[in-house]
Amino acid sequence: MRIAIVTESFLPTLSGVTTSVCRVLDCLAAAGGHDVLVICPSPAPTQYLGFRVTTVPTVTLRAFRVGLPTRRLEQILRDFAPDVVHAASPFGLGARGLAAARNLGIPTVAIYQTDMPSYVAQHGGPVGPLAHRASWTWVRHLHSLADLTLAPSSAAITELAAHGVPRVALWGRGVDTATYSPELRRSPQVAQLRSRLAPNGEVIVGYVGRLAPEKELHRLAEIADLPGISIALVGEGPSRDEIAALLPRAHFLGRQEGATLAHSYASFDIFCHTGTKETFGQTLQEAMASRLPVVAPAAGGPLDIVKPGVTGLLFNPDASGSLRQSIGTLVSDEAMRERMGASGARKMAGRSWNGMTQRLLDYYASVIAGSRARSVSRAA
Repeated sequence: MRIAIVTESFLPTLSGVTTSVCRVLDCLAAAGGHDVLVICPSPAPTQYLGFRVTTVPTVTLRAFRVGLPTRRLEQILRDFAPDVVHAASPFGLGARGLAAARNLGIPTVAIYQTDMPSYVAQHGGPVGPLAHRASWTWVRHLHSLADLTLAPSSAAITELAAHGVPRVALWGRGVDTATYSPELRRSPQVAQLRSRLAPNGEVIVGYVGRLAPEKELHRLAEIADLPGISIALVGEGPSRDEIAALLPRAHFLGRQEGATLAHSYASFDIFCHTGTKETFGQTLQEAMASRLPVVAPAAGGPLDIVKPGVTGLLFNPDASGSLRQSIGTLVSDEAMRERMGASGARKMAGRSWNGMTQRLLDYYASVIAGSRARSVSRAA
């Protein structure tokens, strides 16, 4: 296929959207035979695994690079003439890509990945509720431009349906089980990191992700004084100083990727995710692939990923002390941690990116076939 991917985020920016796009590109390149064009905010590499990357002008908002939805996008798509346009977490640039594709008669698939309305509400101050409603109006409009919207979890599908978004199907995320592996636990790098994070044999509770308000890391204050633990956070973001003040004994490991990130996962004993607005929860999958028991709120994407009592625990985000109780239960029971970690690793063994990308190609084929059928019907 000829595939144009219009993405709100790409390298060198690290995000869940960037990761998903790159893993799909990895699989398409390995399969061979596909021609892909990536359209993204600048700056970016000029190519990725031989696929061409085209950039659009960018502005910076709250430390995010935001691609400007210029009219040039339609000309780029006209020149490339793709079989399908893939809009990755569309909001601004992606919305323009969907509109341009519709003008050109190109089939489209939109990937719902970021709960932008909740993010806007959280940062909107006094006008947050109004901004939240306006954002959902925009999300409903832009996804109505797509032939198919793919949501990562049953919770996301339910929320999209409740807000009137049409034509939604389920498409999860794969996990790189070669990179995120329990075998790393025995490596010298992990032994060295564990000796630094837990010099007295503490149980290491880890987090990976942006240090930002929407991740609700203030919840970790519940476990700050829990005996026998060491808290480690991987990531950077605007809330770093605030979280450091809240967790003065925590270890901040900075932004990481690749093998360094995989070694950090392998050094943890428990993985904790705190945000309630996640449409999926990719870091939970990476942690489970690393054979870690996981703790997450009983809300959003984690409901599909975490099986309570089997691969981890879900805490009640509305009940004070629920997170502390969940973490405390795992801290005090090493056998439970081992059992849940092993169950999670087995579950992730079947969630390869190759399988998820093949499913995505099937969705591409379905919208292409639907577009052709509509063309024949109109011609008749």
